[in-house]
Amino acid sequence: MSDERQFSGRNPQHCCVRIADITIGLLSDDPKLSLPVEGAMSRFLVDETDPDVNVSAAWGDLDREWGGERLFDCVGWQLYAEGDSYCFRFTSQGLGSFPYKVASFHREFTSGEVTLHRPYFPARRLVYPFEYPLDELLITHLLARGRGVELHACGVVDAQGKGHLFLGQSGAGKSTMARLWHRHGTVLSDDRIILREVDKRLWMYGTPWHGEAEFACPARAPLTELVFLRHGRSNERVPLGGAEAAARLFACSFPPFYSRGELDFTLRFLEQVVKSVPYYEFRFVADDRVVAFMLEHSAVR
Repeated sequence: MSDERQFSGRNPQHCCVRIADITIGLLSDDPKLSLPVEGAMSRFLVDETDPDVNVSAAWGDLDREWGGERLFDCVGWQLYAEGDSYCFRFTSQGLGSFPYKVASFHREFTSGEVTLHRPYFPARRLVYPFEYPLDELLITHLLARGRGVELHACGVVDAQGKGHLFLGQSGAGKSTMARLWHRHGTVLSDDRIILREVDKRLWMYGTPWHGEAEFACPARAPLTELVFLRHGRSNERVPLGGAEAAARLFACSFPPFYSRGELDFTLRFLEQVVKSVPYYEFRFVADDRVVAFMLEHSAVR
């Protein structure tokens, strides 16, 4: 949960964040519920008058029985269908049996409401109602409705403006690659990257959801290659078949598995990505020779 800190930023009752060219307007009508956007997310604050999504926040009493059709169950949160809305319920064993936060969104995700259970929060505590994972869940669902896809990946922009996307699950070397590259280019993120097609070109965007290296940049760059990471005894590029590359790309994605339409879009989009840019497995040794090796082989293509 949020720390007890003083808000220092835009209007604590209204602000906007933009991630991957998607703008979310955040509003609190309650003067006792401010919006202390902090950490990496503060780099994504923007001035905006026409957000893609408007979300309001308020205190409330969530001490009641809850219904709806459960669509997805994860540690710390569950997703339910309630009429024409989707409802995320966030729970914590350390607080109690009732949700500490409930977020309801219209099925089209054009608007939403977040309610926090007042008894669970100290009276003088500043709370960010849209803290992780709600912020990421909202973006994931907005992307899956025809906008793009979020990937478990590190994104690096070299000095020539080429976007290198390093993919892999935890431990594959994404944060290591970010640290090795940061003196030679711009690291958009060391853990979460968003891909979108804009003007018939694939772009990769930084996100606020960083890994242990803590790189989070609100910029974007054209995607020029997919690099599937694996630790090795030497630096070498290993060819991959298209089906394997697509499967490994999907394994690093975050689609809403409960929705057939959104899942189908994600699969089609990733298939397009594999057809559009070069890809290979990169077996590497984690030292400074990695960058020189990649730049040399990139220049040959």
